[in-house]
Amino acid sequence: MTSTSVLFDVPGPKARARTRIFNIIAILLLAGILAYVLMVMGRQGQLEADKWTSLFTGNLWVNYILPALGKTLLAALISVVTSVIFGLFFGMARLAPNKYIRGFGTVVVEFFRAVPVLMMMIFFWLFLGQFTFFSPSQLPFIAVVLGLTLYNGSVIAELLRSGVHQLPKGQGEAGLAIGLTPWAVLTSVLMPQALTAMMPSLLSQFVVILKDTALGYIISYPELLAAARRFGSGEGNILQMLLLAALIFVVINFALTLLAEWLSKFLSSRTDVEIKHADGVPGEVDNARPKTEMMFKIPKH
Repeated sequence: MTSTSVLFDVPGPKARARTRIFNIIAILLLAGILAYVLMVMGRQGQLEADKWTSLFTGNLWVNYILPALGKTLLAALISVVTSVIFGLFFGMARLAPNKYIRGFGTVVVEFFRAVPVLMMMIFFWLFLGQFTFFSPSQLPFIAVVLGLTLYNGSVIAELLRSGVHQLPKGQGEAGLAIGLTPWAVLTSVLMPQALTAMMPSLLSQFVVILKDTALGYIISYPELLAAARRFGSGEGNILQMLLLAALIFVVINFALTLLAEWLSKFLSSRTDVEIKHADGVPGEVDNARPKTEMMFKIPKH
């Protein structure tokens, strides 16, 4: 059985040949650019062994990379938790039946989505520095977490709002039909489904949080990029250290991307099975049960 696409025609032999030619040209072009970059680096002495051997010393990893990586992951982890809490709270505010609560949530979310993350970090770093109840060593960390929380939390709130609006209208109508209040429909019916659907996008936003922690070096937060620059300045190999920091970020973000792809496939397959059961395909779900009871777990009072 052959399948066709309504978006484009299946390429023929000539089209496939042209595609192969274009791919070969692109690979040769990229190889030429890489060779030119390496040639320029060689002329400037950036390929000398002493500039690269320091990347494999215990001093670098024990005193610079690992402590800075711990700081980066700590700020990212706390920012992820606080961003999710912020996003859930203001996402629900934007979906509230009350127009005043909905308007307040909209203003907060749209404002913090529009302000650059770095600007918020600098603002909190300078603003909180005017008070004495924060030690100077804590200010960069607090400013980084606050900036990441407010921006990414607003993005998560918007993801939640759009996820709820993309659900079929019958979901909410069925909840109201069985006697649930609008708030109960939102919290017990729509929100869980929206969170499941937006989970891959949510993990992608966590990748953004991890990468944006690198902005903390502007306000002297000792994260990975700052440690790489500091070590590179002392050893005279800033370029090599920046490449190492970039490689570490790539590895971590690639792992998170793989997790997001796996989770997306897992949730899609699980949703497909549940839909088949609900449509009457033999399975664990009893087909004789009323459809409304199959869609929702009716609370027992």
